[in-house]
Amino acid sequence: MTILVATGLERERHLLAGPDLEIIAGGGDHERLEVRLEQLGAGKSGLISIGIAGGLAPDLVVGQWVVATAVLDRPHSISTDVAWTERLVAALPGATRAPLLGSNEMIVERTHKAALHRATGAAAVDMESHIAARVAQRLGLPFAAARVVCDPAHRSLPRAAQVGMRPDGGMDIAAVLRSLLADPRQLPALIRTGWEAEKAFRALLRGHRLLGRGLAGPDLG
Repeated sequence: MTILVATGLERERHLLAGPDLEIIAGGGDHERLEVRLEQLGAGKSGLISIGIAGGLAPDLVVGQWVVATAVLDRPHSISTDVAWTERLVAALPGATRAPLLGSNEMIVERTHKAALHRATGAAAVDMESHIAARVAQRLGLPFAAARVVCDPAHRSLPRAAQVGMRPDGGMDIAAVLRSLLADPRQLPALIRTGWEAEKAFRALLRGHRLLGRGLAGPDLG
């Protein structure tokens, strides 16, 4: 049996690659991601959203795991599979068990992050978990979500970082450079963002190794 995996970037897809996994990188295109997950979901043993996320809870640090008890697809809340969630928490050192918020748009301003945390109680936000939760619910698949904090709640992302993702999940280096040339004052924030992203990607890779084959999902252990 195969686990279907939803993530955001091509780099995440490569870091998570392994046997018994079929991985889709959303690239910020929520409509395409939903269609692809629907097409590929039949016959899968489960669906998981995993990758990096923006922190909303002020106590979370870069590289920390958030394992979802539910995914908020406002105004709805979709619960995760209890047994799968517990296996994820047990395998990922320091993981926080909390709700995740799904968003069709990148949440980049620290004031917006704080407002969302107050309004929803979610610990982190990403652009794929609500889509994956919705599809899993329709298809009757066990569902889980686990995300690594990449940009913490107190951090706003520079414009150059916001334009760096292509719709296929790859990196648009040209767009980043154009933004940087237009406003070179972004450079220190962009360097810091890149360093924090590397820390999150390393945590994602370590977590993948700890979870093992099938990401601790149903039927695969």
